Amino acid sequence: MFYLLLIANLVTFLVFALDKRKAVKHQRRISENTLLFITFLGGTIGSVLGMLIFRHKISKKSFLLKFGLVVLIQIVIIYFLVKYLYNQSLIN
Repeated sequence: MFYLLLIANLVTFLVFALDKRKAVKHQRRISENTLLFITFLGGTIGSVLGMLIFRHKISKKSFLLKFGLVVLIQIVIIYFLVKYLYNQSLIN
């Protein structure tokens, strides 16, 4: 599981870097939905690092709001997953 999250975060970081590069060169960009989707799939740390290091998408309030919603959804899913797994171990 650790390696999957590591790869997901590395890929997400690189996608944010690529999108920033495309933005600077005025090329066709990677959609915000794609950026948010790969963030949701486990690339949260990679996306945060990409936003901070490349100063990418940090001034766009609508993206930050959607990003916060994705992180909140992840937290809720993890909470209920941990709660479910904890309850299952008590039953068995």
